[in-house]
Amino acid sequence: MSAFAERCGVHDAAREASLQRIGRLVQAQGLELVRFAWCDVHGVQRGKTLVAGAVERALRDGIGMVSTLMLKDTSDRTAFKVFEPGGTASLPGFGFANNLLLLADPESFRQLPWTPATGWLRAQPYFQDGTPVELDTRRVLQRALAKLADAGFTLKCGLEVEFHIYRLDGTQPPDDPMQAAWPGPAPAVRLVHPGYNLLSEAWYDLAEEPLRIVQHTAQALGLPLLSLEVELGPSQVEAVFDATDALTAADNMVLFRNAVKMALRRAGYHATFMCRPPFPNIMSSGWHLHQSLLDARTGRNVFRRESPAPRTDASHAGHTLSEVGEQFLAGLLQHARGMAVFCTPTANGYGRFRPNALAPQSVLWGRDNRGAMLRVIGGCGDEATRIENRIGEPAANPYLYLASQVHAGLDGIARRLKAPPATDAPYAGAGESLPTSLGEALAALQADGVLCDAFGTGFIDYFTRIKRSEQQRFDAAEDRDDFERREYFSRI
Repeated sequence: MSAFAERCGVHDAAREASLQRIGRLVQAQGLELVRFAWCDVHGVQRGKTLVAGAVERALRDGIGMVSTLMLKDTSDRTAFKVFEPGGTASLPGFGFANNLLLLADPESFRQLPWTPATGWLRAQPYFQDGTPVELDTRRVLQRALAKLADAGFTLKCGLEVEFHIYRLDGTQPPDDPMQAAWPGPAPAVRLVHPGYNLLSEAWYDLAEEPLRIVQHTAQALGLPLLSLEVELGPSQVEAVFDATDALTAADNMVLFRNAVKMALRRAGYHATFMCRPPFPNIMSSGWHLHQSLLDARTGRNVFRRESPAPRTDASHAGHTLSEVGEQFLAGLLQHARGMAVFCTPTANGYGRFRPNALAPQSVLWGRDNRGAMLRVIGGCGDEATRIENRIGEPAANPYLYLASQVHAGLDGIARRLKAPPATDAPYAGAGESLPTSLGEALAALQADGVLCDAFGTGFIDYFTRIKRSEQQRFDAAEDRDDFERREYFSRI
């Protein structure tokens, strides 16, 4: 009988050679364990850890995973009634907590730098008949990028990720079994720098020990880290990554976010990618996504314009962006409210959209304007011309964040949309407001027919069901701060 990977249609001579290479590497490096990791709908890695002798078989035949892992909200409650008749009627292939199979990509293999003798592989889920699980968020992005390729383009993305690092306070460890709950208590923490001294060398020095761990972890994993910076808020930092193709950028974000949390935890620190940690006088963290389209054949940046369009000035998108670039920009604006929940998926993140906070409040674009939702960077003849979307929070699932950009931008290109004038007053009340709550953002997505069709109604129904579970529990919480501490600060 053929191996499961062959029945899935993914095993060929190149994969066989890669599989053999991994086997030799595991043996040569003396690895004892290999983690098979999968990214859930919330952007969190889950998976199973195999002993070295079981790795080759798992690469050929897959490894079982309970299907309810794809149906969890942020508290790990299953959002569908899997044991009731019709409870998973909208989810073909799911039911009764049945098994899926994780199949790993041997080309993704890495040795983890923070734990001894351990390797890591990225995996994706399949049904037992060998068909891919289309609700998997990495496949959602892969489908979006295939549509982009059909239009003759690829997407290039650079990441700027703000997050918070705290020192664990050993006097109050959250390990008392009498305090166990669902979700459990948040860790007690202390600051690594006091904040409100942006890019201060002195504050960087205070935070250097954990930032060195971030640096060494990212570089050991082969991630294209460019810089580490002290941000404005207490204990807030930023990591900046070089631009790559979109799928690699999303893979890198998932790996970075989960890896630094684990590496820092072992060293006595707590990293959180929660937008607004549950303390007074904090600053919100954003995930700024830099993006440009490339010609799939030549690799040329198709946003680049050689000279301003006739009869334009600096307020016109065509003064800097090509016609395709303006259309992509206009598509992002057109679908800003609908895409918001993919860019800011937690109830906590909507507190970031406030005036004069270097975060967007309205659906506007500006030229090198950090108060606008979309910031156009570059100039005529500049190959680095790009659009920065500032709507995202660092907790976003990278595959869904990037897929929303592709679908919105493609609609702008298909309909040849024109962008409105640039704003020079992003907090003056002009422009349509961004959603102010998770519930409002979910409603905006469901009202956006273009995005619903692009993602597929099956995926939209699945995603909104899971996020509604989170939103309803947040609305019902007697102590919302405690909800956010347990649900987001501890786990994201």
